[in-house]
Amino acid sequence: MKSPAAACLLAALLLALPVGAATRDEDPTEALVRHIAKDLRCAVCQNQSVYESNSDLAKDMLRVIRDKVREGQSEGVIRDYFHQRYGDYIYLEPTTGGMNRLLWLGPFVGLLAGGWALLAAMRKWRAKPTATPGNDPPPAAPDAAMQERIRQELEQMRL
Repeated sequence: MKSPAAACLLAALLLALPVGAATRDEDPTEALVRHIAKDLRCAVCQNQSVYESNSDLAKDMLRVIRDKVREGQSEGVIRDYFHQRYGDYIYLEPTTGGMNRLLWLGPFVGLLAGGWALLAAMRKWRAKPTATPGNDPPPAAPDAAMQERIRQELEQMRL
C-alpha cells in the first residue's frame, strides 16, 4: 500500500465485514426472542435479564419464549404470559400503568406541593408585620388637658 489512509480504510472494511454478515444472516425469530428476553427479568437472578442469565430457570424461560415465538404468538401475548405468572417483578423496567403510575407521578406532585407551600410561606413572610408588644405604634399626641397636667408636674419638680 502506498498511503496510510488506504491501509486504514482497508482495515476498517475488513473489521466491519463480519459484523455486517452476522446481522444479515440472523434469524428474525431469534431476534424477536432476544428482544423479549432482554426485557424480562430472571426470577432467580437479581437484575439480570433472561437473555443474560445462566440459571436453569432463565434457560427454561428462554426456551418457552422461543417456542411461543415459533408458534406465532405476538410479543404482547408472550409478555402477558410471564406477567400472569410472575407479576410486575418480571419486567426489568417498571411499567407506567396501574399503581405504578403513583410512583412515576409522585415526585412531580411532591415537587409542586413543596413549591406551593414555599410560595405561601414567602407571601406570609413579606406581609406587613402585625403589632406586637415589642413593636407598638407610637403614642398619640397629648390633648390639651394632658398637656396642662404635664406642665403642672414639671413646675412642681422645679421647686
